[in-house]
Amino acid sequence: MMPRVTHVHYLKDYQLELTFTTGEIGMIDFSNDVQRFSGVLAVLRDKSIFAQAKVDFESGTLVWPGDLDLDPDVLYARATGANLPKFATTTLVTKEPSPHST
Repeated sequence: MMPRVTHVHYLKDYQLELTFTTGEIGMIDFSNDVQRFSGVLAVLRDKSIFAQAKVDFESGTLVWPGDLDLDPDVLYARATGANLPKFATTTLVTKEPSPHST
C-alpha cells in the first residue's frame, strides 16, 4: 500500500498541498483536471466547493461534500512523482457470468 494523505491545505484556485504518512509534502494543481471532471465530480469545478477538501482519515484520501473522493495512490504519485503500483495501472478485465451460475 502506498502512503496515505494525513493533511490537506488549500492554497488557491485548484491547488492543494498534501502531507502523506511518510512525512512527504507535495502540491497538486488540479486546474487542468477539473475541466475534465464529469458526472458527480463536475461539482468540483466550483472553486468554493473544491476549497472544502478535507482528509478522510479512515481511507487516507481527500474527500469533498457529497462523499466525493480521489484515489490516494494517484494523489501520492501526482504530488511526489512516485510511480503508481502496477495494480493501479493494469486494466481490469471482468468475466461474463457462466451460463451455469445462479
